Amino acid sequence: MIDYETLKVIWWLFIGVLLLGFALTDGFDLGVATLLPFLGRNDEERRVLINTVGAVWEGNQVWLITAGGAIFAAWPLVYAAAFSGFYAAMLLTLFALFLRPAGIVYRSKIDDARWRTAWDWGLFVSGLVPAVVFGVAFGNLLQGVPFRFDPETMGVVYTGSFWQLLNPFGLIAGVVSLAMLTMHGATFLALRTADAIYLRAQAAARWSTVAFIVVFALAGLWVALGLPGYRIMTMPPASSAFAPITKTVETSRTWLANFATYPWMTLAPIAAFVGALGVLAFSKRPWLAFASSSLAIAGVIFTAGFAMFPFLMPSSIDPRSSLTVWDAVSSHRTLGIMFWVVIVMLPIVLAYTGWVYRVIAGRLTVADIRETTHTSY
Repeated sequence: MIDYETLKVIWWLFIGVLLLGFALTDGFDLGVATLLPFLGRNDEERRVLINTVGAVWEGNQVWLITAGGAIFAAWPLVYAAAFSGFYAAMLLTLFALFLRPAGIVYRSKIDDARWRTAWDWGLFVSGLVPAVVFGVAFGNLLQGVPFRFDPETMGVVYTGSFWQLLNPFGLIAGVVSLAMLTMHGATFLALRTADAIYLRAQAAARWSTVAFIVVFALAGLWVALGLPGYRIMTMPPASSAFAPITKTVETSRTWLANFATYPWMTLAPIAAFVGALGVLAFSKRPWLAFASSSLAIAGVIFTAGFAMFPFLMPSSIDPRSSLTVWDAVSSHRTLGIMFWVVIVMLPIVLAYTGWVYRVIAGRLTVADIRETTHTSY
């Protein structure tokens, strides 16, 4: 069996891959929903937009469910602490996501303009709110979350509130996420639509990309100049199982130290900016623009992951309670069994996903909507 320390790092990578899969697939669903009221000028055009994701959104959302399950199994302490610290935010996201299946399924059941317009705005909320909340959550992780472990019971004690999550840096991170996923949704629509909708999607991709570049650079500057990071000073051997509070943590450095120690990590933020510039450069070549958008998303996610490593959920009130790759994981045997499950199942999932997208490839038009009267949305 693979040694415990290596398995811990492998599962850090696996969770990153699952989050990336969610951002790349369900991310454009969220972006399409956010753009729905603005790119669709009438009922038929909005039905075109909905139909671009109608066949895949359920499968795309499975990436989020799988990531949540993997965190529960591999990092149970992170799961417990996150549901304490981000409980209200998670509920808000969940309620917003409820609007997506309901909106997609029921929007066209009644031929009434007010009914359909109400669901259009409901779908907009289902895209906007999760996109912002996911970014706000990552912004708060970088600042540290106000929680600690009770030394006697090892129970999680959370001292913050939902409104504390809406701090300036957290909101900037939320805007980064919103701009990024709107960009991704717009490039996807440019790939799947034609005529006037295609031109509007191109324009939306350009302005959302510019917004993303600006706010991502601003967030990076904030991290570099004014956001303290965390560093492990002492801890038991990484190959052992130990409680979080048995380590000591310092909070006097920035999150950029890993990039100085491992220069190759700078490829992540470079990829984010190169990908965004690629969206602008290839705005008339939809496949390349979508690939560039995907590169930008991967760059952002790995930038955050590399900056925080090995921290997963830092504590702002008791640094030693901070959860890391080394002390938040399940047992050696659990990680080993799940490792082989992932090795077998992940290629199957990727192959099936690729086949689905190959089957639905092509552009949708208003004429298609008029001809296909049996569609439910």
